[in-house]
Amino acid sequence: MSGDDEKNLPGFRATVLTLYPEMFPGALGVSLAGRAMERGDWALEAVQIRDFAADKHRTVDDTPAGGGAGMVMRADILAKAIDHASPEGDARPRILMSPRGRPLTQERVRELAAGPGAVILCGRFEGVDQRVIDTRGLEEISVGDFILSGGEPAALVLLDAVVRLLPGVMGNETSGEEESFEGGLLEHPHYTRPQEFEGVAIPEVLTSGNHGKIAKWRRAEAERLTKERRPDLWAQHKS
Repeated sequence: MSGDDEKNLPGFRATVLTLYPEMFPGALGVSLAGRAMERGDWALEAVQIRDFAADKHRTVDDTPAGGGAGMVMRADILAKAIDHASPEGDARPRILMSPRGRPLTQERVRELAAGPGAVILCGRFEGVDQRVIDTRGLEEISVGDFILSGGEPAALVLLDAVVRLLPGVMGNETSGEEESFEGGLLEHPHYTRPQEFEGVAIPEVLTSGNHGKIAKWRRAEAERLTKERRPDLWAQHKS
């Protein structure tokens, strides 16, 4: 690759390893993320894991050692796919979307957005052979305490959260600074026209023009909502 080619590479490059590459870019191909991709602000490549299988049926899974239901994705095939997508010298973190992973946080999203991109493995079946997780240094990330049919929807969620924070993607660069989780609190309520809707008016403080009072009201509402809905976040915030 020439120096000019390297200069033309997008600042953020995502490679997704999946059994269903047709699921990408999906929702990431429209709206803010889609327009940013068209501009070359970021790039997305979906790699078919089956291309690295050795048999004619392109088998990627096998029965779990020790018995049990379901199938497990094989370490040897996944290792070939990962090594192809992320050769030596690739600074991008390697991520496995997994329900047992650490919960995705806005802090981690910002860290990823500030980096060169990510290589994301989408698991299927009962899981992934632990040996490839260990030998390839996969960071397990979860998007919630629930089970999906595969890692692809979770990868879309992660990438959507990251891409919107890339420079130039959001029209108003400050719009991401007062959102839920940015300050350890849920976001305050929002209002807009009409002034009155079904007998309920916009809170008077928001139309007062007093920015100090507005900021104080928003902070109080954010704290109230966090206490009511996410006592775990509130405890972390207070500590």
